[in-house]
Amino acid sequence: MHLVTSTSDLIQVCNRLSSAEFITVDTEFMREQTFWPELCLVQVASDTVEAIIDPLAPGIDLKVFYALMANEQVTKVFHAARQDIEIMYSEAGLIPAPIFDTQVAASVCGYGDSVSYVNLVKDITGHDIDKSSRFTDWSRRPLSEKQLVYALGDVTHLRDVYLQLRSKLDSTGRTSWLDEEMAYLTHPETYETRPEDAWRRLKMRTRNRKSFGVLIELAAWREQVAQSQNVPRSRVLRDEALYDIANQMPTNSEQLGGLRTLSDGFSRSQRAREIIEAVKRGLELDPKSLPPMSQNRPVSAEAGATIELLKVLLKAAAARHRVAPRLIAGADELERIAAEDEPDVLALKGWRRQLFGEDALRLKRGQLALTLAGGEVMIIPGGRED
Repeated sequence: MHLVTSTSDLIQVCNRLSSAEFITVDTEFMREQTFWPELCLVQVASDTVEAIIDPLAPGIDLKVFYALMANEQVTKVFHAARQDIEIMYSEAGLIPAPIFDTQVAASVCGYGDSVSYVNLVKDITGHDIDKSSRFTDWSRRPLSEKQLVYALGDVTHLRDVYLQLRSKLDSTGRTSWLDEEMAYLTHPETYETRPEDAWRRLKMRTRNRKSFGVLIELAAWREQVAQSQNVPRSRVLRDEALYDIANQMPTNSEQLGGLRTLSDGFSRSQRAREIIEAVKRGLELDPKSLPPMSQNRPVSAEAGATIELLKVLLKAAAARHRVAPRLIAGADELERIAAEDEPDVLALKGWRRQLFGEDALRLKRGQLALTLAGGEVMIIPGGRED
């Protein structure tokens, strides 16, 4: 095991890795006490190099590592890459490219939805991984030999997993499917945390459009504070309090102080004044200008029946092509397909449209039907033409 704790050592390791066709990469981080993840460890491996980089080592400069991540001659292999990329984007403004996500590739190859690294390694290599160090505080030093061995295992086994999945994708002609998924993972918008969009991660527990406008402004305010102070959102204001304020819409400290979800004395704080200003901004918004409250959209009886048929079609397509159903379409996408003529959803783009989207639209329009043959759902073409 090679533990890298100096810039000079890191330069040598990265120079060796830069000549590889592909390298496997993983990160360990902490974010329980912060908004932005704190990078604590980086594990990398090629066919000839296995190394653990300590970003917390005094004086170490990760510039050469990030240059390696940007080297387009070297494929970077991750498992469940999004959080690893998010860390690099927040730390260095960089998105590694090209990348290969083995979790996504496994879903495309029929290993099920969001298959774990442990299960994938066991299935492909036969090795069992000791996960007893999984909940290590990676910011503490020194790390034990056992912890370092565990961390390195997240990239050493990944080499064999990658080679097996890449071969399977090539043999099934699905490499282009994965390319579409990697294009999404490497798009900067995937990692942007815009305060004005913070409401989208919340459940819609608001009573009306006015409350919805207040929720949008409150969520944006909380996001700005959390980012600027680098603290978790809940440290600024808990979700339950956010919903309570959005529904009650207090415009003065007395009204705010009457809410049960806030602590005694909170209404006299600086944050209370900022919340009241956010509420007022929300109330000033034109309800007609607000985005649709899609999570609260009522489903008609006709659309409900269409959704059920689309679910059957989706399961049949997923089984026929051995692809995880959720990778093709989510429940919200099925609702939009049922309710809209041709919505802007992933299920109606690229390889998903070929596997499912076209048939989904034809089914909704009455241009095909479903039947059972030998216990298998079959498509009957025909029906009415619009």
